[in-house]
Amino acid sequence: MIIPSERASSAATPEPKNIFVLGMDELNLDSLRRLPGLEGCRFHSLLDFDELVGRNPAGFTELLSRAQRQLERFDGEIDAITGYWDFPVSSLVPILCERFDLPSPPLEAVVKCEHKYWSRLEQQKVTSAHPGFGLVDLENNPTLPVGLGFPAWLKPVKSFSSDLAYKVTGSAEFDDAVTNIRQGIGKVGEPFEELLDHLDLPPEIAEAGGQACLAEEAVTGRQVTVEGYSAHGEVRAYGVVDSINYEGTSSFLRYQYPSNVPEAVRLRLEDISVRLIEQIGLTPSTFNIEYFWDPDTDAINIIEVNPRLSQSHARLFDAVDGAPNLQCMVHLALGEHPRLPRGRGEHRVAAKWFLRRFTDGVVRRVPGEEEIAEIERDLPGVTVQVIPGQGERLSDLPGQDSYSYELADIFIGADDEAELNERYQRCVDALHFEFDE
Repeated sequence: MIIPSERASSAATPEPKNIFVLGMDELNLDSLRRLPGLEGCRFHSLLDFDELVGRNPAGFTELLSRAQRQLERFDGEIDAITGYWDFPVSSLVPILCERFDLPSPPLEAVVKCEHKYWSRLEQQKVTSAHPGFGLVDLENNPTLPVGLGFPAWLKPVKSFSSDLAYKVTGSAEFDDAVTNIRQGIGKVGEPFEELLDHLDLPPEIAEAGGQACLAEEAVTGRQVTVEGYSAHGEVRAYGVVDSINYEGTSSFLRYQYPSNVPEAVRLRLEDISVRLIEQIGLTPSTFNIEYFWDPDTDAINIIEVNPRLSQSHARLFDAVDGAPNLQCMVHLALGEHPRLPRGRGEHRVAAKWFLRRFTDGVVRRVPGEEEIAEIERDLPGVTVQVIPGQGERLSDLPGQDSYSYELADIFIGADDEAELNERYQRCVDALHFEFDE
């Protein structure tokens, strides 16, 4: 028998929301399950990580069919479909949401961000804060576009995690980069072209296609990322993150939140971000826009626009503000206004560090679970995620940049930057890897 108070309580309890997350991984699932105010949600992985961003992902059309079949087999209400990875995830989301009548941005707006050349064409409509750019014909006597000189960056119009992005300072490096891009561009470019078939493209994008090569002026400065969202007629930037490289390289050493750029610079970055997202029509959606700010000239240049949040920043926002940025993603996927705390976390500063190796090798030994658990126990606010497995060749790992290999991702919260650096060094000293050259 149910007594009246129990009956009333039971009747008032809403059914848990079923949220499907493309390629959900264990680290982010842990964060999702602890989202403030969303504890009753059920998170389901839609396809798995290896299918979507592993070494040999299927074509876009095949992944779309697999995802739809999985959703159609689900015996229950589908309340949201979302994801936090780059292509193909970011482009699968709007197609699936349209088919299941769920909130998402238009596919065209997402692809305007994803296609690096299309994105640059949109940027120049609202701001001059971008480098010079142009297409490179990979097949017919490749040369830098008119108006560009060395140094420059060459990159496919679609790639993943800076793969096949090369800084070239002269003709020999240019030729080597062209050769490497020709050989590897189809891995992401072919499925990206399958995606483009879903759109009525403007002539200049249709002509370029999904396997084109973009050249860009090499700009410099401090790298920062603006995180934000667009929904219900509002575009809001809610955080700025510093990206700090290994000295003398283009490989990330750490992401650090909050940024310490001057307030006037932060406001300019946010203003450019709002105008650009409005121009692209990306709503409702999270976004992150990467920039260079040059302290010597005060120049700002857009690096790239991502139609999603950065899951790499999730634990940084959690440590400092009291909730990961994933909370914003889930609210938007459910058609709700995001509710984001500010400054309620356990730490004043947080970072994701990238422990890297700059030469190839076969992994002979990685830190074991007990070693990692001891580090995390001795250093509160630290989470260690080892990337390669024993026996793997580093150059076979997916999602690496063109110059280095990730050995571990280390998330650290601290009271100040000095403590942040001290804890990182203690982690590095305790993590023991061995390699065969």
